[in-house]
Amino acid sequence: MGKCKNCGSESEFISDTVGICLECIRKDFSNIREYINNVHSSSRKAFNLPEKIPDTDQGKKCKICGNQCSIGEGEKGYCGLRFNKDGKIVHIGGTKEKAFVDWYYDPLPTNCVADWVCPEGAGEYDNKNRILRRYYSEFNNLAVFYEACTFNCLFCQNWHFRNCSFEGKYKTAEELANAVNENVRCICYFGGDPTPQIMHAIAASELVIRKTSRRTLRICWETNGSMNFTILKKITDISIRTGGCVKFDLKTFDEKLNYALCGVSNSTTLSNFTWLAEKTKEIKDYPLAVASTLLVPGYIDEDEIFKIASFISSINNKIPYSLLGFYPQFYLSDLPVTSRSFAYRCKEIAKKAGLKRVKIGNLHLLK
Repeated sequence: MGKCKNCGSESEFISDTVGICLECIRKDFSNIREYINNVHSSSRKAFNLPEKIPDTDQGKKCKICGNQCSIGEGEKGYCGLRFNKDGKIVHIGGTKEKAFVDWYYDPLPTNCVADWVCPEGAGEYDNKNRILRRYYSEFNNLAVFYEACTFNCLFCQNWHFRNCSFEGKYKTAEELANAVNENVRCICYFGGDPTPQIMHAIAASELVIRKTSRRTLRICWETNGSMNFTILKKITDISIRTGGCVKFDLKTFDEKLNYALCGVSNSTTLSNFTWLAEKTKEIKDYPLAVASTLLVPGYIDEDEIFKIASFISSINNKIPYSLLGFYPQFYLSDLPVTSRSFAYRCKEIAKKAGLKRVKIGNLHLLK
């Protein structure tokens, strides 16, 4: 049973780490902002990451993502992969020559956010063509995990990458491209998030496209959507050229809630998704954009799902939307798993908001 440090209310849905209830986050954020900042600062200090987005006067500006770090001499950027040395931005990782990244071969159809709408997952296509599903099961997805992130999600389901040491551990874009063998039918860049090292992923993708020009190999991205707009257009173009998709994890709609749970603004994410959702209207054969939200008990409620779903639907109501079951992890390990009844209520709410394609993911986690 958690207790809100602002209003004193008690509930099993108040995390001791966050220490603030959803109602206070929404209605009294100005009074709790400093407390929330300290929560994130402490969580990042534990992993030797910058405690806040650097905003140094006359610092060197990093423009890779919406955080827009202004990095002072000797400081690191929020993602931990860039620092200012002698007035220049030095990239520890995320260039064509090096990135902190791992990959593995995942048999198709795989547990992907878009597996139910992607031809390689054969989800929606299974009833139409069962032979297709058996055929694809002989092939692999190359799952590429980038070890850095532009957000600081207290509920991160893949937080273990923060324990990794960057010292002497990196791979080139060419090494990644060479991992694509004849059994690989698709690539998915995720993490962490691909955004801090996106230039490495783009370089590897171009090499792969040239290498596999005579066969199908879809290239997809699973991201918080915080990259700058120019980069978004580049990765979208790669997905269009290869028949892949761009999967946005829309963690919240309310910016205050995003600060509370993820440490940063979601304004760039929402702006980027607006453009991508419009772009999706041009693609008729498959879904270019896919959205998802993790159903974090006590913080992502029915109202938040309605707002997210309404936002998506107002642009393109055919975009597939996955509602993902939450498992206690990282700093929110004291919250319960998502209840089955809540997940199904959220599914109906998303449909009432106008979305045509809604699915509950991670069903095995629901209680």
